Amino acid sequence: MKTFKTYSITLLFLLLGSFVFGQTNERVKSERDKIFNLRGSVYDEESREPYRGVEILINGGRYTTTDINGNFNVNAKIGDELIIRHKDFETIFHTIENTERITIKVRSDDDTWSSRKSKSYAATKRFNQMIDSADTYLKNDAEKSIKFIGDALDVDISSKQRAEARELLGDIYAHWKQYDLAISEYKISLQNAKTASANLKLAKAYFNDGDFQMSISTYESLNEKKLTNYEKTVLCEGIGDAYLKIKNIPKAISFYEEGLEVAQKYLIAPKVTDLNSKIAKAYNEKGEKAKAKTYYSNSLNLAAKENKKRAVEEQIEVAEFNSDNQDYEEEIVLRKQAIEGIKDIEKDSIIPNESPITSQKQNYKIGNALILQNNYADAIPYLEESRKEADEKEDLVVKKDATRRLSEALIKTGETDEGIAMMDNYKIVVDELYAKKEQEISRVALFSRNIAEQKNRITSLESDRALSKSKYELTQERNKSQQLIIYSLIGGVILLLVTAYFMFKYIKQQKLANNLLALKSLRSQMNPHFIFNALNSVNSFIASNDERTANKYLSDFSHLMRSVLENSEEDFIPLEKEIELLDLYTKLEHFRFQDKFDYSIEVDETIDVEEFQIPPMLLQPYIENAVWHGLRYKTEKGHLNIAIKPKAKDEITITISDDGIGRERSKALKTNNQKKQNSKGMNNIKKRVAILNEMYKDKVDVTIEDFQDLKDVGTKVAVTLKKD
Repeated sequence: MKTFKTYSITLLFLLLGSFVFGQTNERVKSERDKIFNLRGSVYDEESREPYRGVEILINGGRYTTTDINGNFNVNAKIGDELIIRHKDFETIFHTIENTERITIKVRSDDDTWSSRKSKSYAATKRFNQMIDSADTYLKNDAEKSIKFIGDALDVDISSKQRAEARELLGDIYAHWKQYDLAISEYKISLQNAKTASANLKLAKAYFNDGDFQMSISTYESLNEKKLTNYEKTVLCEGIGDAYLKIKNIPKAISFYEEGLEVAQKYLIAPKVTDLNSKIAKAYNEKGEKAKAKTYYSNSLNLAAKENKKRAVEEQIEVAEFNSDNQDYEEEIVLRKQAIEGIKDIEKDSIIPNESPITSQKQNYKIGNALILQNNYADAIPYLEESRKEADEKEDLVVKKDATRRLSEALIKTGETDEGIAMMDNYKIVVDELYAKKEQEISRVALFSRNIAEQKNRITSLESDRALSKSKYELTQERNKSQQLIIYSLIGGVILLLVTAYFMFKYIKQQKLANNLLALKSLRSQMNPHFIFNALNSVNSFIASNDERTANKYLSDFSHLMRSVLENSEEDFIPLEKEIELLDLYTKLEHFRFQDKFDYSIEVDETIDVEEFQIPPMLLQPYIENAVWHGLRYKTEKGHLNIAIKPKAKDEITITISDDGIGRERSKALKTNNQKKQNSKGMNNIKKRVAILNEMYKDKVDVTIEDFQDLKDVGTKVAVTLKKD
């Protein structure tokens, strides 16, 4: 065994968050209980060369070794003892004090280390720096974080390092809710190196993307024998979540209980709390309220022993359970306790408005619970406090709801003038909220474009790196084998052909990516166009002081808008869902122009609407044109008919017909600006259909013609749809 004179350990810390405040005892306890992925590396201090095969042990029983680049990853908690062991140096013991990367430098008198190439170390060092920087900006600046990943991939690295970089890139996309991109990156990571961590994250990404069956399949493909105890609980919890989503509650409970058994056996306290809460939720959905209450009681007690934030989260979770079961007294008690806890949390950290644990939300829900008990007078102070806090924190969503409820409570208690004045404030908040939503839509579109640019850069870097590597290897081979120059030339030609083939595939992939970007761009143009038109209807009701109609219209419109935004990233959605959206949209238009037309939606009984897929928002513009440019100008009451009938074995025809004034008369009535806007809308639809047919082999066909030979000739739009 070699002997070393001395060794020294230097801990290098990288900032992981954008805000750091003084920690209270509760936060310290929270950090110590949290299991995280500890990254580290071991290398020689003098030669800067990495150590391979160093054993890394945690006193909790976890174990790993360093790879060829001297790096390691292991799940740990603050306070765990880290044991670094290798035959060439004395065992090193270190207590983990924070979540930052650990770099262990070992000093040696052995000259054998100096014989290693320094190039490998330099590449590894730069790779680690880029990965740590990407991890630092992950939650604060997606573009910068992705750029660091690109820089890391631009280094000469191993397949395992490439897998690590791709997994972290998937983490970035997952955090920013780009789940389809996250799935792609986790798959690439697994192609480079099979790891349980990436597989678990892939399954979670499928779940967040709404593909619950694929999530279950990915979870079940894992070999439990190779998982740590913590990963086993994550596996059981993930499968349980997926089964709960598809309403297979018995299986969900079974997996939750299996995960709970592992968590209790190995004292994984946070998961014991989480799984008690999820079992309670499952029993609640099953209708077994008593069992749900028992498990929620357990989760409340366990959460109180963890940390203040977890305790507040569970109090709110149980309060929602009580609200669903009309136990308003218990709900109010828990929400008041939660508000006190939130005050302590806000001393050390900022709670975003999107979080369910904001004080403005809890005050609003207390007020709402009191109103549901017909206790309007007691509800008013909580609603006023909610409105005040929401205004201070610029939470327009809560401010809108609290203002509306406060108006109702004031009117019910006899303060009619104040209630009417508050309703006027409600209308102002609604306008502010929709203006904010428009800005958010623009920001999301810009964010998506920037993300796409960074992704294209990474794809280009990977392609260039592969091509450069191929050329380098070809040159080296020719220099070594000049006597076999003919064979080298043949090999070069083959290599060029292979490169050309992969370039051809890459170009096809780029074309597909460009088509997808074009579709997203067209959809992003269609959605604001639809939203702005619908908002005109809202404004008209508000202007006419028709409060009840405006509220009813806003409720239906918010439902429709939420559904439209949920489907805005999809190329195709089930026909059944599109029919529901069309019915709701047509209902809204009829709501405004009910003296102008009636409508009917006819679906042939022989058609299975779940088997057909249709591009979202494809039919809505045609219905909009029929109402706004045909039926609206008709002197007598018209009719709009939407009929879905079979055409062939795997084809159906969707017909949108109206007996309005027709296309020619409508054109004559339009201003130049209206003609330009309508032309853009129709061109967008044509482009979408053309791109989709190119990608999916002529799946959709659209024809437009006159409906009848009368004065009001009307318009007939026929959409032919093929089954997958």
